[in-house]
Amino acid sequence: MLPQFLDRKYELKLLEDLYSRTTFKFFILYGRRRVGKTELLKHFLKGKKGIYALATDENLRENIRELKTKFYELTKKDYFLKIETDSIYDLFKYLAEEVKDNVVIIIDEFPYLLNLNKGLLSTFQKIADELLKDSKIMLILCGSSLAVMENDVLGYKSPLYGREMNNFKLMPFNFITVYSAIKDIEKAIESYFIFGNVPYYLKFFKIEKDISSNIRDSFLTKGMNLYDEPLILLRQEFKESRTYRLILKYISLGYTTMGKLCSACGIDKSNIMKYLSTLEETNIIRHILPFGMKRKGYYEITDSFFRFWFRFVYPNKDNLEIGDIVSVEKEIKKEINTFFGKSFEYLIEELMKSKLFDELKEFSNIHKWWHKDKEIDIVAFKGDSKEILLCECKWQEDVEAEKIIRELNEKAKFLKWNNENRKEIFSVFAKSFKKRLGSFENKKVYCYDLRDIRGLLEKNISNIFINR
Repeated sequence: MLPQFLDRKYELKLLEDLYSRTTFKFFILYGRRRVGKTELLKHFLKGKKGIYALATDENLRENIRELKTKFYELTKKDYFLKIETDSIYDLFKYLAEEVKDNVVIIIDEFPYLLNLNKGLLSTFQKIADELLKDSKIMLILCGSSLAVMENDVLGYKSPLYGREMNNFKLMPFNFITVYSAIKDIEKAIESYFIFGNVPYYLKFFKIEKDISSNIRDSFLTKGMNLYDEPLILLRQEFKESRTYRLILKYISLGYTTMGKLCSACGIDKSNIMKYLSTLEETNIIRHILPFGMKRKGYYEITDSFFRFWFRFVYPNKDNLEIGDIVSVEKEIKKEINTFFGKSFEYLIEELMKSKLFDELKEFSNIHKWWHKDKEIDIVAFKGDSKEILLCECKWQEDVEAEKIIRELNEKAKFLKWNNENRKEIFSVFAKSFKKRLGSFENKKVYCYDLRDIRGLLEKNISNIFINR
């Protein structure tokens, strides 16, 4: 099992730098559910004077009662327990009078308070502007609802807009962080392909077990933590969770173009766009537009955890509900390498963007490309030069690099971009090679297998938060 708290060096440094200031600090932390916001804040709070209060959706009175208790624990002033007020403003007024040193006030799941009373945004604006502006207090508001945090709290119509405050969107781990914890390159990749990059899901991956056992224990066994997790998250995050579930179901079944999705889901284009945009904003799906095209793109579930669950768990719920795990395992075993093949492409894209491969660092502007029945996994460009990088990703052992490059060279002839004077560079990524290749028809070829990737990860392990 992975450590309870992993990495977050950049985020902790950011919080510590703010905390060290001798003025009032206002900080907004947000991010998708399960991404590790609470663990980060509790880790930051260790050894400091302060309080952590978790808001609930019960009613406003219960939340105020909780704040009274927390303020009493912080100040040791009995009157916080006895004070007769239903005003959060009044509570902070008394707190500001009692606290003169550097303390941290954390209110987690802040959107619950706003659901109970939208006017609390104006209340916290007054608290910041009138009560805490001359204090040393660090006030942190945290939330998981991206729509509420980005639109209501941080949006330009918010009463908090324009206030002197810092905000940070906490993102899932990158692969370098996951590898730094697991240290076995193939296990790290397989865990990343299935459990994804969200800390809460990764903690259920047991390093000592093989991937099949991990899948069975966490995904296929009714009552276990990840068996229904995507449905729970969709219900918590979205009001129309059934519609989002329907869209994800059909994308996983191969209905990836706009036309096919509209037809399968029974939703017209103007309506389905808002759902697709929201899923993109939460980094669950991505719209992929091939290089050289302005339309005819497609949608993919790029969140690994959701991709695996909607591909293998959701369609087999009938069997899993009656405990028929064996038949589902057989299907997974038959299809898993194909599933991993697409996942491997996404991983290589990520590692290229993080500049892991020394020889490819100058290539950016990464795309996919296809033309009729021909497809190239990754196409990238080197600044304003005429150099183009063409890559193939093969989740296979003993790959013959020359065979792959010959096919790639033929497909490249159909890619229309500076065909007369461009310089082509090829790259192949694989689990392992039977035979590598350094050049092909005077064109440079770079081959990387899992051993090479492991070596580069070890080299970069001290900078595991690059491109965070």
